[in-house]
Amino acid sequence: MNVSSGEITHPVSHFILLGFPSSPEKQLLYFGLFSVTYTLTLMGNAAIACAVRWDRRLHTPMYILLGNFSLLEICYVTTTVPNMLANFLSTSKSISFVSCFAQFYFFCTFGCDEGFFLCIMAFDRYLAICRPLHYPRIMTRQLCTGLVIFGWSCGFIIFLTPVVLISQLSYCGPNVINHFMCDPVPLMMLSCSEDTTTQLIYSSLNSFFMISTFVFILCSYALVLLAVVRMPSESGKQKAFSTCASHLAVVTLFYGSIMMMYISPESGHPVEMQKIITLFYSVITPLCNPLIYSLRNKEMKAALRKIFRTEQSVHKI
Repeated sequence: MNVSSGEITHPVSHFILLGFPSSPEKQLLYFGLFSVTYTLTLMGNAAIACAVRWDRRLHTPMYILLGNFSLLEICYVTTTVPNMLANFLSTSKSISFVSCFAQFYFFCTFGCDEGFFLCIMAFDRYLAICRPLHYPRIMTRQLCTGLVIFGWSCGFIIFLTPVVLISQLSYCGPNVINHFMCDPVPLMMLSCSEDTTTQLIYSSLNSFFMISTFVFILCSYALVLLAVVRMPSESGKQKAFSTCASHLAVVTLFYGSIMMMYISPESGHPVEMQKIITLFYSVITPLCNPLIYSLRNKEMKAALRKIFRTEQSVHKI
């Protein structure tokens, strides 16, 4: 929507998040469903992070990265779900201008950090399988710590510019976002002034990040696959495939859905389809990740059983 030079614009102080419009009964049903999903997501990822923290056998780069990835999932899902749950019970469904852009910033930041952590985890598997003799010398504690810091910090830096640029656009009304979160695409569509430069920067940044990280992961696992095929031991092949399969499943879930949405801000998906896709990678994927990693990993299952047995004995006492 464009505003002529002689027209007075009134700044928007808040937005309305429509979410999933339906009857009050269905809103309560959605609230219960997503409350359970959110609780299970927090419990699953927290269990993995605690297992890595408390079990010394898991103090290896692979599990340290997995523990940080689980903490990142908790942060990622918390940027959107609590507000969505509150809106299911609210009649106004409003969110302030500052809160909306804060949600946008942290959602994109943690999503970007997830992509970097998936790259780092792929790199770790490449070193462990393709360079097993040099792995202890290369993947030192210092390098692992540096990679963790890099993974957490990059998203905060990269998405600062797009968020600031989009927040500086003119918003004079309407202020209704047909989404359950402050997604950048509908935000730019609500702007009264069409800024092609901002759209180009946001689209280019998204495309570069997704394509570069995805290609890096594919190349890493192509090399891993070649190394696994050449392994003489069947047990070694099976263990390597089992470890990599979990990571590849998470990569497929994350990139498969997110690429459908953010390669271009002018994506032609219907609004309801955009909501479903966003819901999948922002809520469903963080719920599935703990199941994928724990069910296919003997060490993680043993550590989780140890934690749960400890908790049960404490409750009995």
